[in-house]
Amino acid sequence: MTEPFSCDIMRCDNLARVLLPRMRAEMVYRLVNERGITQSEASKRLGVSRAAISQYMSRKRGFAGQDFSEDLDRVIERWVSAVASGEGTITICDVCRSAGLPERR
Repeated sequence: MTEPFSCDIMRCDNLARVLLPRMRAEMVYRLVNERGITQSEASKRLGVSRAAISQYMSRKRGFAGQDFSEDLDRVIERWVSAVASGEGTITICDVCRSAGLPERR
């Protein structure tokens, strides 16, 4: 039997420092390359500078060169869709559950 998912500040901290920057970089890359959103529009929608978007696109920021699990890839795609359409949300808990981070004991 699988134990219920538990929320823990240390898991969230690790997620925010390690995984989210990689996911954000991938989301921006897909948003611009696959959805045709301009870099300027992406910066407005995400509330980040145009320079940050440029760094994501050139893989200078957030890129780790590793593939995402199938579950995380689906979350990233939901994030892309939410930003592109302006509808829907993704939460830290969605990411954490999909990341399969080990439970803290």
